[in-house]
Amino acid sequence: MKKNFVKIGKKVIDLEIEALKKTKNSMGKSFNDAVEIISKCQSKVILCGVGKSGLIASKISATLSSVGTPSFSISASDSSHGDLGSISKKDILILISYSGNTVELKNIIQYANRNRIKLIGIMSKKNSILYKNSNVKLLIPEVKESGYGIVPTSSTTSQLAIGDAIAISLMQQKKFGKLDFKKFHPSGNLGNKLRTVEDLMMVKEKIPFIDENTTLDKAIRFINLKKLGVAIIRNKKKETTGIFTDGDIKRTIQKNKQIKGLIIKSFMSKNPISINKDMLAVRAVELMNRKKITSLCVHKNKFKKKTIGILHIHNLTSSDII
Repeated sequence: MKKNFVKIGKKVIDLEIEALKKTKNSMGKSFNDAVEIISKCQSKVILCGVGKSGLIASKISATLSSVGTPSFSISASDSSHGDLGSISKKDILILISYSGNTVELKNIIQYANRNRIKLIGIMSKKNSILYKNSNVKLLIPEVKESGYGIVPTSSTTSQLAIGDAIAISLMQQKKFGKLDFKKFHPSGNLGNKLRTVEDLMMVKEKIPFIDENTTLDKAIRFINLKKLGVAIIRNKKKETTGIFTDGDIKRTIQKNKQIKGLIIKSFMSKNPISINKDMLAVRAVELMNRKKITSLCVHKNKFKKKTIGILHIHNLTSSDII
């Protein structure tokens, strides 16, 4: 008779959901204390656990580092053979153990206490060595494990959730935003989503600037030379006053049989749309689509009339943003 593995899988997840609910309800002042202490850390946050908790420690450490809190994890077994030397007095140590009595953690706890290293413990038992020796005690509730109640599943889910909650709380405390996050994630799909206009815009000599008193025939030759299909029009103060595109060229020629001597100022599109250099590129794409345009002027801070770059649809397509 075939077993219903879906039923088994759902039972595992039900137990983990119940563990998360208990963990959520158990959060209190000690969680606030942990975040406050870590946010003031002048060095590194070091995590350690044994067995499956050790794997959770590595994941939490990686998450902390990715959101602006320098961190690394160490092996509990290797700590007794020299790795304790990687922990300095300015570091903060987070030890994870469901029982809180794991033998391998004893030497690390003694080292932390002897050197007055701030110790945050994540455990489920008050009568444990970890609970008694931690500066901040993050007591998670005892939960029912899957697999005859012996396989670390619900407990590691709770540990991971606490770690994620700490990491996101630190992001808020440190005002670590999307642009900061992008610095640590330059590659891949996530990095692409977080790329800014500044990452893709054309700058300096690549920007086709034309004085607003330039004649049309000279302007058209210049635009054709740049092969971009657009030019930024500026006045004597180097302020952007308009934009002139291939479409403007076609419309101008259709209405004027003779363009020699005509001034571009009279035919440019005035007050072109300008975006801040820190805008996410994906938002720039949305703006282009909504306005049905292929180029955007780029400015810095509040200086909208001072164009420092130009974002063309070609920049976005070549970067896989669209």
